[in-house]
Amino acid sequence: MTVVDRRILKSQEAIKKAFIELLSEKNLDHITIQDIADRANVGRRTVYSHYLDKYDLLDKLIDEHISELEKLCKSTAEMSFVDAFLVWFEYFENHYSFFSIMLASKGSPYFRSRFLALVIDELKREVDVKAGKNKGLSQVVLVQFFGAAIVGIIESYFTNGIPDPPQVVAEQVGILLERNL
Repeated sequence: MTVVDRRILKSQEAIKKAFIELLSEKNLDHITIQDIADRANVGRRTVYSHYLDKYDLLDKLIDEHISELEKLCKSTAEMSFVDAFLVWFEYFENHYSFFSIMLASKGSPYFRSRFLALVIDELKREVDVKAGKNKGLSQVVLVQFFGAAIVGIIESYFTNGIPDPPQVVAEQVGILLERNL
């Protein structure tokens, strides 16, 4: 069993938090490693000991959240769409800064494409085009349609396009999926 020094974890968390704060203030191209180090109250060498550069830091942050969302998908596999989306929105709320930056105008197209791919992969397990209301339809079209819709609704939620509280949005998205898939 590998024991991770708490100081390392604390430094990494401070660096990630600082980076997210900086992304909310300015474009990625204008953020320097020194900016990140100063905001995190660590030395530049500490940042470089954990990440190759700011792009590596961004990639690792995205990987971390995509991985967590994949775990949530597995843990909610037996739940209704409504209950599963309530779990997702709770996660979104707990990591609001990250998701609002990634899904808003300052966000990363790479994150959006990874997020959409995750949603589509999960929907593929739910779509039945051999029977029921979707019989004879293209699975590709269905999962692209609903995947884009889900990601679009979540983006709108983070860009203040949907004024409803997260629980209401999660319930309504779940109900729409249950009606149509």
